Amino acid sequence: MSANTPGHSRGLKKTHKATIAGVAALGAAALTLSLVPGNGTTETEPQALSGTQQVAWSYNANSPQAKALAASVTEQQSTIGLKAKQEAAAKAKADALAKATAKAKAEAKAKADAQAKAAAKAKADAKAKAAAKAKADAKKRAAEKAAASRSVARTPVFANNLDGWIREALFIMDKHNIPGTYNGLHKNIMRESSGNPRAINNWDINAINGVPSKGLLQVIYPTFKAYHIPGTKFDQYDPVANLVAAANYAADRYGSIDNVNSAY
Repeated sequence: MSANTPGHSRGLKKTHKATIAGVAALGAAALTLSLVPGNGTTETEPQALSGTQQVAWSYNANSPQAKALAASVTEQQSTIGLKAKQEAAAKAKADALAKATAKAKAEAKAKADAQAKAAAKAKADAKAKAAAKAKADAKKRAAEKAAASRSVARTPVFANNLDGWIREALFIMDKHNIPGTYNGLHKNIMRESSGNPRAINNWDINAINGVPSKGLLQVIYPTFKAYHIPGTKFDQYDPVANLVAAANYAADRYGSIDNVNSAY
């Protein structure tokens, strides 16, 4: 064909040389195109080359082929860039979600640990409190038992006779701060009943009024009831109970049984 054949460029204004090494968007092979101007123009069909080869060609930047190639490369680069942005955004979102999930999980664990710790502390405190109470109760019982043992050990045995009754009465009076002496009790006993715990007066005004005097110190029931000391028998004829109640009455009215020298 001649140089004037239609469809061929005549006298190119500008010749470009480009080097392309493996365009990923176009596949694993590179595309080469050589356009040689002048008489006897020859067109060489594109050939696939390996990705490591470099191919040079001259082309017209305004040719449809060059424009199509440039547009294709630009479009693919835009697609790759958009995909990269989308992937980066998706990764950032996934990372943020994972971070939020990890934070929520850590907070939940911390809260659960705090609750477990508080529950364990409350349980330990309750156990310690119960143990302390049990220990205090045991100590109190031991002290009471020891006191009772000491009391029993200190309590003398009194004879069941006038001397023993007076001494036992004085022992009880001392515990209740009731004044009186052995002689004070003895002299009034001898005057009132001659030492007979079953003595009763059935002829005086008290007897007439229905409340006869009874016992060692001849007390009437209302007096015995009012001045009875807990721990003694509630019986006017009981010698110790009678002596203690009478001594308590005498202390209230006369200051002491020792101050009584006649009917009282």
